[in-house]
Amino acid sequence: MYIYNVTTNIEETAHHIWVKWMKETHIPQVLSTGKFLSAKFTKVLVEEDMGGFTYSVQYTVPDKETLERYYEEDAPALIESIQKKFAGQLVSFKTELEVVDEYFVQRAAATHYLFIYGTLQEREVQLGVFSRPLNGFEDELPQYIISKEKVADLYPTLQHTGVKEDVIKGQVYTLSHQELQKADKYEGAAYERILIQLASGKNAWAYIAK
Repeated sequence: MYIYNVTTNIEETAHHIWVKWMKETHIPQVLSTGKFLSAKFTKVLVEEDMGGFTYSVQYTVPDKETLERYYEEDAPALIESIQKKFAGQLVSFKTELEVVDEYFVQRAAATHYLFIYGTLQEREVQLGVFSRPLNGFEDELPQYIISKEKVADLYPTLQHTGVKEDVIKGQVYTLSHQELQKADKYEGAAYERILIQLASGKNAWAYIAK
């Protein structure tokens, strides 16, 4: 895991316009390249001798190869758009950080089971959605199969068959209410969350196409 950090000092006269543009235009454009897992937009709490305001955007990326592809395929056009819009009003520099290890506080207030059979089982996706890896256990969903029809021709969904022999194997994760809402946002409007009973007898949430 790597972090691509961009630190920018923006002049006071362009500050509010730049912040709005970063949140509504630039950061979404960077994420839309498909190279990054998440982004954090932060303000540096120091008084700069040069004046203005300093901000940092930290983009998480799964590996160095993906970051190099971003530099080659996407960065030139995005940098050009910044220079055109805010020419002479900002100074930026980039820093590459390699994540050596990560430590997380165990959440004791988790209240929901979520049965996952798709991409949320991947550690990199979990870090992007929940900012932590999830600890789960294996379970099965009886009387369901993975549908041959995919959401947007790409993503899997459940299909209820009523046949006892049909089962889907997956992972069950324990989430807080806030984390469950983050999962809802990740799955998007094409899915709805339903309550199902697993082979273990536990009741859990699962996502199915609308």
